[in-house]
Amino acid sequence: MKEILKTTRKNLSIIILLSLTLLLLCAVNAMSETVLRGTDSVTEMILKAGIVVKAVLLILFLMSIICWGIIIRKYFLIRKSQDQSREFLDKFWQGKNLTEVYRATKPLSESHLAEIFRVGFFELNRLYKTYKKDNKLMIPDDLSIQMGWIENISRALRSAQMGEMQRLERGVPFLATTGNTAPFIGLFGTVWGIMTSFQEIGLKGAANLAVVAPGISEALVATAAGLFAAIPAVVAYNHFVNKLRFVETEMLNFSTDFLNLIKRDFFKQASAHEAKEFLGSAAKVK
Repeated sequence: MKEILKTTRKNLSIIILLSLTLLLLCAVNAMSETVLRGTDSVTEMILKAGIVVKAVLLILFLMSIICWGIIIRKYFLIRKSQDQSREFLDKFWQGKNLTEVYRATKPLSESHLAEIFRVGFFELNRLYKTYKKDNKLMIPDDLSIQMGWIENISRALRSAQMGEMQRLERGVPFLATTGNTAPFIGLFGTVWGIMTSFQEIGLKGAANLAVVAPGISEALVATAAGLFAAIPAVVAYNHFVNKLRFVETEMLNFSTDFLNLIKRDFFKQASAHEAKEFLGSAAKVK
């Protein structure tokens, strides 16, 4: 079942990425066909446009380029993080002790779960060193003290979760910003183009197509550019938000399992030797 879900998620990601690429190619092809028509090409309309419309188109072009850079980078980053995290989980549950698991996480630099484990492991190692005395693990019987240490580890894990979410979310809000603002930026260019058309009508005293067409053309180009920048950004943003929601749930579940493992095994050790069997050579890890 897990393999089926894994394959389905990968296929869905590939389909979405291909759909965005197809949308880009269709838009470029449509613009190219228009350019080939000659005097009424998009290129000529842009060159003849006013400075305001040109500025609008430049802003939208830059936003679109940045969005596609974020989409491509974030797609491979999240995919790599999830693949390494699945590899980490296999090593975590099959490891003989925590130190062995820690050493196995060193190549998994992009795994969000491996990073959470490393933070929790260091905090647990500090706990081990604090209670170790004369080859005995002096864990107090006071439940409140034990829960205090568990809370310390829990806070460390939550901090690691927030850090990993910030790392994986970096750049994604820009997609939302582009999706929300690009149509309005394009609309501003549209309104300005229509204003230009009315000014031409007023100056020439005529309202025929030859007078109105240039300004209307500018307006339509600005509108199309706004949609061209916004649509891929919105689709990609929704896709990454769903991915990151799954990652966040995965980190929360692992943190809970890790804490349960500590409560169940570490605090029941009667000596430093038994605790070391659980941790491995944790005291030597830096």
